[in-house]
Amino acid sequence: MTTESASAPHSAQATAVHRPAAGIHPQRHGPAGSAPVPVRARGAGPRGAVAALLTADLLALATALALTLALPGSRLPRPELVFVLLAAAQLALHAWRGLYRPQLSPSALAELPALGGLALLQWSAGTQALAYHTGRPVISWTALGCAAAAQTLLSCLSRAVAYQVRRDSAARRPQSALVVGRGRVAQQIVAALYEHPEYGLRPVGRVEPGREQPGDGDRGVTGGDLGVMGALPVLGAPEDVSRAVIQNTVRQAVVTQPPGACADTDALVALLSAHGCRMWLVDGGPASGDRPGRAYGRDHLWGFSVRPLHGGGCGLDRPAARLGKRAMDTVLAGLALLAAAPVMAVCALAVRLSDGPGVLFRQERIGLHGRPFTLLKFRTIRPVDEHESATRWTVAHDQRMSAAGSLLRRSSMDELPQLWNVLRGDMSLVGPRPERPYFVAKFSHAHPGYQARHRMPVGITGLAQINGLRGDTSIEDRARFDNHYIETWTLWQDVCILLRTAGSLFRLGGS
Repeated sequence: MTTESASAPHSAQATAVHRPAAGIHPQRHGPAGSAPVPVRARGAGPRGAVAALLTADLLALATALALTLALPGSRLPRPELVFVLLAAAQLALHAWRGLYRPQLSPSALAELPALGGLALLQWSAGTQALAYHTGRPVISWTALGCAAAAQTLLSCLSRAVAYQVRRDSAARRPQSALVVGRGRVAQQIVAALYEHPEYGLRPVGRVEPGREQPGDGDRGVTGGDLGVMGALPVLGAPEDVSRAVIQNTVRQAVVTQPPGACADTDALVALLSAHGCRMWLVDGGPASGDRPGRAYGRDHLWGFSVRPLHGGGCGLDRPAARLGKRAMDTVLAGLALLAAAPVMAVCALAVRLSDGPGVLFRQERIGLHGRPFTLLKFRTIRPVDEHESATRWTVAHDQRMSAAGSLLRRSSMDELPQLWNVLRGDMSLVGPRPERPYFVAKFSHAHPGYQARHRMPVGITGLAQINGLRGDTSIEDRARFDNHYIETWTLWQDVCILLRTAGSLFRLGGS
């Protein structure tokens, strides 16, 4: 576990067309000098769509339960309580399976296998719980299979109706949307949204990350209303994007580059997220450098694989996920500090005897969202002046390193004081390694997408470190591993990384 760098965010340096495109609404401002205030868009939002699916599922369950009660051999006690029990199981299983997630091209038929499997599991668990409570069987296996099959078919049909109603409503009352990206894929997305209003997204502008010159709109786009598309403004500067969001009550955005691919894209995604926009990430195919297919699931936008994109680009956008990660950090860091106290005392004594006063090393590092904090470590190198400490890159076998410092560095025990940083909330146990401001600025310019690492709290260890990217290794490789970790984050992944880190502590290796 050694130092890692992160980059400070910087805004896109671009200008935009100030003339309005067709369909732009009067601008809505907040108080003078205040930040733009997000406004509610017309049309059915995600909450209405989820409510429709919940209603469809509950109606299917109620009908299936009524049919089951009419079958011979069914002895379900207190049907109203049975319905509540099965409904709770159904909602939990469907939410776990992702059947209430927003989609641009939902298909009830594609969901049929999942609906069937979950219905069978739901009825089996529910009826077995009732049988255990009453001490006797409450339904035959034949009746149970019929109930699950009936619920599956009814749920599929009702969801199909809900999806069709949603498509019709979306076509009649589309929401304003921005398309974020450059090149042919972004142009094709604009054309597809114009030609297929059933997606419910009406383009009111295209945002080109890093655009430096104003433009009049898209040229050379095949298909679509070229007259309207020619009037579509091409935006770049953050202030112009904010103005477009407010003027057009933009609540949706389609992004054609994955987070981490471009620093300017990351800044625009963060800006749109701050305005409360729902974002969709499009896979442009093999040429885009992203993973097509299973990574995106079955949802699509006119053949382009698509999935929801959270503002931070990671699962920690959910409050429950942030709370879970923070709770795990606090509990494990507290226990680790207590358990490691004797070891830390020995390390402190070794540093004091080897290098003299100044056992702890304090240094400014860059953390979540580019905020600086003071990182703690055991000193492994003889004291240097402040400028050298902030700007000199430390490598393995540094001649200034004492024998005690070399042992602490190779065993990663010099990182133990950072458990206090974790308790304070400066860091997490798992995350991209933090770096000094000097190297943050340096690597930001040298490695596009490096600043995207600041979407996640920095950590003591991370995916890059357990794959051997420690010390004087490729910065580009580290950034790629860190961004992959952020994009695929789960609490279980953190547990796996901690277990692999603990295993590596039994081996002495170079930093």
